[in-house]
Amino acid sequence: MTIAVRKLVVAVEEVRHDGGPPLAAPILKGWVACVLANPFAGRHEPDIAPMMDALKPLGLECSTKLLAAMGGDPGRIEAYGKASLVGAAGELEHGALWHVPGGYAMREMLGQALAIVPSMTKVGPMGASLDVPIHHKDAAYVRSHFDGITVTVADAPRADEIMFVLAMTTGGRPHARVGGLTKEAIAKWDGQR
Repeated sequence: MTIAVRKLVVAVEEVRHDGGPPLAAPILKGWVACVLANPFAGRHEPDIAPMMDALKPLGLECSTKLLAAMGGDPGRIEAYGKASLVGAAGELEHGALWHVPGGYAMREMLGQALAIVPSMTKVGPMGASLDVPIHHKDAAYVRSHFDGITVTVADAPRADEIMFVLAMTTGGRPHARVGGLTKEAIAKWDGQR
């Protein structure tokens, strides 16, 4: 199966504070969006799973580009997420094709990454916003890292395209103070706590 990519877009935010005092070090929040042709647009295909294998190199390429844009050090990445936006001629399940190639690629790139990669998918028009869920890469219950990032690419996805997204951060929410498990208190190393 041929994967026909139209464009890749990478963005990184440098968060210096969020209404409170300046942070000792800015938190980086970044995303990469890959816009590609949806080979199943306009029809129902019963067996779409083989496309997941075809997407694996793209997952690694996107992870590599995002990590490089965020400074290149996998040890600095604390949280991640993924999402898909399917064009109007596709179906929700087409976005789910990103679960394995996107999630496993980030986990491989980061080395230790025990928590499941949070995800969402939706069908939407060109230029729709996509809110990518984010949580801690080693323990999903680290409350300070419950976050998200909004992704928009003005001309994507076209009706016969899919936009796959990966997101990473170098920290949790600035000034997090609502309690719960902290990253310093991760003890079980089971992906949750």
